[in-house]
Amino acid sequence: MQDRTPDPSQRLFDFVIAGGGVAGLSLAASLKQALGRGAGVLVVDPRMGESEGRDRASAIAAGSRHMFERIGAWQAIAPLAEPILQMAIMDGRARDAIRPMQMHFDEAGGEPLAHMAMNDDVVASLLSLCRRLGVECWRASIVGFALGRFSLEAMIDGAPAVRARLLIAADGARSRLRTFAEIGTVGWDYGQSAIVATIAHEQDHRGRAEQHFLPAGPFAVLPLRGRRSSIVWNEASADAKALIALEPHDFRRELEYRFGRRLGTVEPASQPRTFPLGFRMARRFVGPRLALVGDAAHLVHPLAGQGLNLGLRDVAALAETIVARMRLGLDPGTPDVLAEFERTRRFDVAASGLGMDAMNRLFSNDVGPLRTARDFGLRAVDRTPALKRFFIEEAGGALENAPRLLRGLAI
Repeated sequence: MQDRTPDPSQRLFDFVIAGGGVAGLSLAASLKQALGRGAGVLVVDPRMGESEGRDRASAIAAGSRHMFERIGAWQAIAPLAEPILQMAIMDGRARDAIRPMQMHFDEAGGEPLAHMAMNDDVVASLLSLCRRLGVECWRASIVGFALGRFSLEAMIDGAPAVRARLLIAADGARSRLRTFAEIGTVGWDYGQSAIVATIAHEQDHRGRAEQHFLPAGPFAVLPLRGRRSSIVWNEASADAKALIALEPHDFRRELEYRFGRRLGTVEPASQPRTFPLGFRMARRFVGPRLALVGDAAHLVHPLAGQGLNLGLRDVAALAETIVARMRLGLDPGTPDVLAEFERTRRFDVAASGLGMDAMNRLFSNDVGPLRTARDFGLRAVDRTPALKRFFIEEAGGALENAPRLLRGLAI
């Protein structure tokens, strides 16, 4: 990033957002809805509106759903989403015929534990909402930016440069904007990869999700619409590559060892893919007239399906912070505004990420004494309704001190 006196003839936006995924589009819709048509919001993404083509699904926690309801996106997402009504947690080995259930969660008061939705469906719904609200969405890339006194100039590939009062990096784990700003990351790799696929099965899942703790890593089964489920299957990276290279019948056999026969015969309904796992957190979540949200700011283990929801907590916190300042006529890109956003998010991200890291390390092994201790702990929690309720509320992200959007309130 360099300093430059911007050309006053360039268009000035209040917010320029790099990244047209769930986090970027949710932030754009939240800001535009709260501030009205007078606010200038631009979203830039080289693949704007394109399908991921990977058949990937995400868990939408209660707080994230409340935000989608508030900004007007949930009406389009809901018919395509599957509620999670039960969650069963088991601990065992890959080829165990029966794995005892150590903990069980049920929906409470008609409130599902979460919803599963395909990423492409969520993005398409948010993009449609943004366009209805008047957010400008460009299919392009930001190739650099320069800091001015009262704004920032964003250089855009194939389009005129624009000025922004605040630039937001929502451009993923390999964020170009984070690199341009020379913001480093801290973290580590697990030597594990996740095999992700959609699975078809003979019998109805009835809204039940399962988390199997196996020696190589967690194996999650998450219900989708119809007789389908999404799996997130953790293995050592070399083993994961070997598994997806197997002949289809051999892969199905390995899948059945872990999936079990509770839902009858299972078949992959999409091409299995692998993703390396690790923990990464940006050393700073902000820079001069720059804020990082979602995977650009942090990457966590998918153990509890919280990656997308952690990013939406960033979105809700940033939107609330800057909308409050703009309604007072203040500049949304000043250091004090950005410092407030960073203070509200850094502890939550670190605590969530390190908590999932500790859980993964505790359960991704076959050490006898550890297995006995953790199973005792799971059963103890299962027999304590107050603790179970606490874990559900924490995972939902809609606690009393959560940002207003996550509680379904206007900002």
